[in-house]
Amino acid sequence: MISWQDFEKIEMRCGTVIDVNDFPNARKSAYQLTIDFGEFGIKRSSAQITHHYSKKDLLNKQVIAVVNFSVKQIANFFSECLVLGVYDEQNNVVLLQPERKVTNGMKVG
Repeated sequence: MISWQDFEKIEMRCGTVIDVNDFPNARKSAYQLTIDFGEFGIKRSSAQITHHYSKKDLLNKQVIAVVNFSVKQIANFFSECLVLGVYDEQNNVVLLQPERKVTNGMKVG
């Protein structure tokens, strides 16, 4: 169990995907995403979401991500946030996203 104070340390924010590229150097099929989090800036993330989403599907889509992790190097790419999703029955990621458009950077609560 974690405390409420532990949970409050996690910065989950909404952002809009503004660029999507293939990530051929990743061990598992993935995209390199560039996400606009408004006042929290533009961050990049590696996301293993190629099964359910094409690059075209992702462009301008709002997503939820943890934005206060340390930078993680994945092959030759530096991931600055963790895009969140739910694993389906085949262990493929379905993205978490707001059910209506919100301002980039809004906090998940």
